[in-house]
Amino acid sequence: MPLPAPAASVTREALHTRSITIEAYRRSDGLMEIEARLTDVKAHDFPLASGLRPAGEAVHDMWVRITINRAYDILEAVSQTDGMPYAGQCDSINPAYAALAGLNLKRGFRKAVLERFGEVRGCTHLTELIGLLPTAAIQAYAGERRENSNHGGKPFQLDRCHALDTRGPAVAQYYPKWHRVD
Repeated sequence: MPLPAPAASVTREALHTRSITIEAYRRSDGLMEIEARLTDVKAHDFPLASGLRPAGEAVHDMWVRITINRAYDILEAVSQTDGMPYAGQCDSINPAYAALAGLNLKRGFRKAVLERFGEVRGCTHLTELIGLLPTAAIQAYAGERRENSNHGGKPFQLDRCHALDTRGPAVAQYYPKWHRVD
């Protein structure tokens, strides 16, 4: 069980499920495609300004696909909105996400995404979903690149999370060359 059991003294009622799926594909031309999907589903009938959304029917069902090279440059991007509260409005922003092309997932990506698509310049849900793409791409390429290979330089994953703090025990054990004591 991933979490401890909820308090036994209270009951719970399901209200909402958000699902995010990200899949990476190696293409025959050496590039990679990453497809991400976000769905929001209510466990009860949900009144929207645009009409009642029946329980179990997606309030949001949104997709984005990017094509990247090994340098993490986005070469192409496309988005699609299948479920939305405001048909004809929510989905009208999809073509704008082609402007992800030219960005790099490892250099200033999240800041650039917010500049291009923050607030009314984009869809909140698509923009949040896109924020997950850099780490998904790194994980996808991790199977093809040796974790420790960085042409003799410090492995990219060090000092990017709590467990891999170069002052910590995991780095001391698994990356002793890069362990430091402050």
